[in-house]
Amino acid sequence: MRKLLLSLFMLFAAISSALAQELTVKSFKLAGSDLTAQTQPRKDLNNRNCAVVKVQFVGELTNIEGNVIMPLVKRNNETWVYMPQNTRQMKVITKNYLPLMVTFADYDIERLESNRTYVLTLLSNNLQQAQQSQTLTIRYSPTTATVLVDNKMVKGTNGVARTTLPVGQHSFVVACEGYESEEGMVKLKASAPSNIQITLTKEAVAIQQNIVSQPAVAQQPVVQAPIANSDNITIPVKDGISIDMVRVEAGTFTMGATAEMKNPDDDEKPTHQVTLTNDYYIGKYEVTQALWKAVMGKNPSLFKGDNLPVEQVSWDDCQEFISKLNRITGKMFRLPTEAEWEYAARGGNKSRGYQYSGSNNLLDVAWCGDNSGSKTRAVGTKQPNELGIYDMSGNVDEWCQDWKGAYSSSSQVNPTGANSGSYRVCRGGSWGCIARICRSSYRYCGTPVSRYTFLGLRLVLSE
Repeated sequence: MRKLLLSLFMLFAAISSALAQELTVKSFKLAGSDLTAQTQPRKDLNNRNCAVVKVQFVGELTNIEGNVIMPLVKRNNETWVYMPQNTRQMKVITKNYLPLMVTFADYDIERLESNRTYVLTLLSNNLQQAQQSQTLTIRYSPTTATVLVDNKMVKGTNGVARTTLPVGQHSFVVACEGYESEEGMVKLKASAPSNIQITLTKEAVAIQQNIVSQPAVAQQPVVQAPIANSDNITIPVKDGISIDMVRVEAGTFTMGATAEMKNPDDDEKPTHQVTLTNDYYIGKYEVTQALWKAVMGKNPSLFKGDNLPVEQVSWDDCQEFISKLNRITGKMFRLPTEAEWEYAARGGNKSRGYQYSGSNNLLDVAWCGDNSGSKTRAVGTKQPNELGIYDMSGNVDEWCQDWKGAYSSSSQVNPTGANSGSYRVCRGGSWGCIARICRSSYRYCGTPVSRYTFLGLRLVLSE
């Protein structure tokens, strides 16, 4: 009887211990500024880019069950889980805790979206868990700088930004207009908080590619004629700011995953013949922060600098900007159609059949994940393409006018994309992208209200 009672007691103790080791979801949310799903993509069984769920958990996570594209990626106290779009739940299996089923709709995320990154933070009721997080304090100068930790903005006050993070390794970026950005890694230990002191240095030279210096005299008239120079025009806007544009002659080309485009996605197929019957002008550079500020009176960008491309602007924001720009200049600027964008990126009728815009060597023509230092760079500082247009690969993605739709194999004349949809097209790859995403045929998209640190715009003007 004593042995039986002892056995029952031990069994009860084991069950009680197991029940005590339960996991709970602290938060599950979309990480809008996290680029992992775009910069380190993985395909699902339908050859579409997955979503990434970053599971943050201090403990031994042994498996994730559900609609998972293996393998899992372990990064200290974070596990990256690649899942196809429309996935609705996952089951978390750990060594010392009971399994946890996470239904995304319980956290206001009905289903995962392709190319998006999410963060799932788990907690246990073990009091020792609280000892596995630590405080990171970043003191920075100048005090107007922006601080990012693990690709997320940390609000600072009077030059001090403070955040609590899981123990382990984390990345940081400190950036400010007119200064050289600084980035690095910091390893948080459970034993003590970590402190970093960052003092940014001023940029040695400010490159002003599309800022035309003019004396501060009488104000320019509202409607101004372009300044012509062969196939290039310069259109003054206001306050010494102008727009440089390049003529793209009408022509016919093959759009989509042509032979030089390596590892194409399904949405780049089938290839099809497109004819553009009218010449048009396209921005020599991506729209800069100087131009955006001159028109809108504010700068929404994370990485500040007059000659850096504007970012964190939605498609809807771009329409408002263009409307105001047209009132100032008396012109009819607009976003390019997807076909106009790809034709110009390929070099128009001067195309040499490159994979990227202007070269088969991406680093010659683009600021991307391999050379950007995790930030945007001044426009026009890489080599141009065959037409003399800069940064159509890399730096920032660029909004197009079209709704995103499937390609047809039929020949088309002046196509304008799908009649309706949920996503607007954007093109070109960005400062955080791997090479394949910077190809001239690669297609990306976002909702009309989406704002990202890797997404800006380029203007078009019809003849």
